[in-house]
Amino acid sequence: MKKLINDPRAVVDESVEGFGLAHADLVRVHSDPLFVSRAGGAVPGKVGLVSGGGSGHEPLHSGYVGRGMLDAAVPGAVFTSPTPDAIIPATQAADGGAGVVLVVKNYTGDVLNFETAAEMCQAEGLDVRTVLVDDDVAVEDSLYTAGRRGVAGTVLVEKIAGAAAERGDRLDEVEAIGRKVVANVRSMGLALTPCTVPHAGKTSFDLGEDEIEIGIGIHGEPGRRRVGLEPADALTEHLLTPVMEDLGLAEGERVLLFVNGMGGTPLSELYIVYRVAARILADRGALVERSLVGNYTTSLEMQGCSVTVLRLDDELTALWDAPVHTPALRWGA
Repeated sequence: MKKLINDPRAVVDESVEGFGLAHADLVRVHSDPLFVSRAGGAVPGKVGLVSGGGSGHEPLHSGYVGRGMLDAAVPGAVFTSPTPDAIIPATQAADGGAGVVLVVKNYTGDVLNFETAAEMCQAEGLDVRTVLVDDDVAVEDSLYTAGRRGVAGTVLVEKIAGAAAERGDRLDEVEAIGRKVVANVRSMGLALTPCTVPHAGKTSFDLGEDEIEIGIGIHGEPGRRRVGLEPADALTEHLLTPVMEDLGLAEGERVLLFVNGMGGTPLSELYIVYRVAARILADRGALVERSLVGNYTTSLEMQGCSVTVLRLDDELTALWDAPVHTPALRWGA
C-alpha cells in the first residue's frame, strides 16, 4: 500500500485538519466530536442544511460547506457513517432559528445514525427534516443498504436545496426542493480498478486487469455485472441507458448531465465519457442545458466514473445557477 499518510488510524483527523487550514476563510473544523461548519456560524433566520457520511469520498461532503450549499458536514471514518454524537452538534451549529434539513445518502449506517440524531435534536425542540438520496439505479439492495444507494446525485441535492435555503425558503420548502431533486435524478457508475482503504491495507475487492465492474457502488460494492475491456463509448452506453430508462426520459426534456470521477481517473477521460453521453442524450431528443464534469463524489483512488442525469425545469435550473462559494464548488459569488 502506497499512500501519502502517516498513521492509517489518523487519516481522517489529519486530512480534515489540513482541509480546515486550507479553507479557513470558508469553514471551521471542530474536533471531539469531528465536524465542519460554515465560517461565521449559522445564518440567522436561514434554514440550515447538513450532510455527512464516511470519509474517502472527498470533496463530498465537507468540500460543499459554504454559501449556497451546506452549513455543516460530518465526516466519519473512511467508508463508515459518522455517529450521532457528531451529527447532533453539527445540526445544532447549522441552526439559524428556522430549522435544519439533513441530506442523507441511503446507506444503513447513515440512515440509522442520522435518524437517531434527528430524533434527539427534535426532543430538544429543534425542527429537523430528512431528505434521503437514493439515485443509484444499479441495484435495489446491496451490502450497505436496503433499497437504492445514494451516490453522486447527492451533490446536486445539496447544491439545489442549499440554494433554496440561501434565498430564504422556509423549512417545508427546502425539504420539498430536496425531495424534488431526488425524484428526478438517477446515477450509475463503473470501476476500472478497486481502491484501498488505509486501515485495511488491501484493495476493497478484486478486479482482473481485463475486467470492468458495471454498476459499482462508491464503497466498492458489487454492481450489476462484470464485462471485459471495451471502448469508452460502449461503457458509457452501459451506464447511461439504464439511467435514461429508469428516469423515463422523454424527447424534448431538459437535463443536467453530470460525469463524476471516482478519484483516480484523469479529467481527459471524463470528458471522453461526457462527449458520448451528451451525444446519446441528444439522439434521444433530450436537451442538455447544464453540465458538471470532475471528481465530486470519489472512492479514494478508484479508477472509474459515474454518469448522473437530472431532469430540469425552470425552478431547478435557477437554483442550480444560483451563486455558490464552497471549497469544491464555486460560481456566481
